[in-house]
Amino acid sequence: MIAPFIERANFEDTGFSYTLSLIAGRYKPVILYCLMEFQPVRFNQLRRYLKKVSDKTLSQNLKELEADGLVARKVYPEIPPKVEYSLTERGASLMTVLDQLCVWGEEHRYK
Repeated sequence: MIAPFIERANFEDTGFSYTLSLIAGRYKPVILYCLMEFQPVRFNQLRRYLKKVSDKTLSQNLKELEADGLVARKVYPEIPPKVEYSLTERGASLMTVLDQLCVWGEEHRYK
């Protein structure tokens, strides 16, 4: 028997769905975690941290995180150009959620 409320429920209207839309994907959570641990971080440092990510994919993920207000991009007027990425206040507020994922993973990794 299906609960009567599920017929009217819409997952896309939930806070959970919104949060997942911001951090969904293979690299976004890892980028955010890296910035939490080591910010500010330059593009090449992120690429080395992520190992097998292409420049295009990393660039696209960073642009999306910046557009969502989670990551700040600072460009220094130098030649060659120097760009650093860091968490915004909004991005930093998401770190408690990602940190709890890490805690859960450590507690259940070998069980």
